[in-house]
Amino acid sequence: MAKKYRVAAQMYGFRDFIKDPDGMKSTLKRVKKMGYDYAQISGFGPIEASELKKICDDAGVEPIGAHIALKNFRENEKKVIADCHAYGIGYAAIPWLPSSEYKTPADWRKLFKEFDAYARRFAKEGIVVQYHNHAFEFEKFGIKNGKGGKTILDMLYDGTKDLQAEIDFGWVARGGYNPVLWAHKLKGRLDQVHLKDWGIVGGNPEFRAIGEGSLDWPAIIKACKASGTKDFIVEQDTCVVTKDPFRSYEISRRNLLDMGL
Repeated sequence: MAKKYRVAAQMYGFRDFIKDPDGMKSTLKRVKKMGYDYAQISGFGPIEASELKKICDDAGVEPIGAHIALKNFRENEKKVIADCHAYGIGYAAIPWLPSSEYKTPADWRKLFKEFDAYARRFAKEGIVVQYHNHAFEFEKFGIKNGKGGKTILDMLYDGTKDLQAEIDFGWVARGGYNPVLWAHKLKGRLDQVHLKDWGIVGGNPEFRAIGEGSLDWPAIIKACKASGTKDFIVEQDTCVVTKDPFRSYEISRRNLLDMGL
């Protein structure tokens, strides 16, 4: 029997529609109808964790992870853990870093230690801590006379042991790197991945539905499976072409079904 992989909708793409419980209810019903049985929690308004879990259950959409701001880890680690338990999830990703956090390699090394410490502590609670990349982590430090150097993302995973990756392949491509190579590089630390595609509009890169842009998804999916990925999470930051996140997520789901997910 072929292995079953979970395909989830990252709720950040619906952030304008999930500002209250009623918006979350109606949005999750539409997400379910599109063919997403799973969701990653993010971008919603003030909804208590237990209430949000009930809304998900009523819609038939299972939460499989959440994006949680670094400041929340720092300000109330116990609440982050309690919310994860209330959601019923085993993955918590640090989704973004303000530029004030990183100016030098020393700043990054300090962050690496902090992230790995969260990962160790949360593991005792049955929660995997991840880091979600953008493009800025592909900046290199240590270049000499125009040669060499090492990307921040390489430094991050070389400098941590317990932290997992939640690689966003759209941002890998935007950073100028090969998503397939990065999927192989992080074998064993890549339970969940973000799927995001790029096209060109007016000479500038813009987000596209999965399978409607430039990324080689069959090759990326194959590499992820070989690296131990369990969950494929669709994220549509903006929808320049469709002007409608529901349409973009629907196209993405249909295309992934055609690819065997």
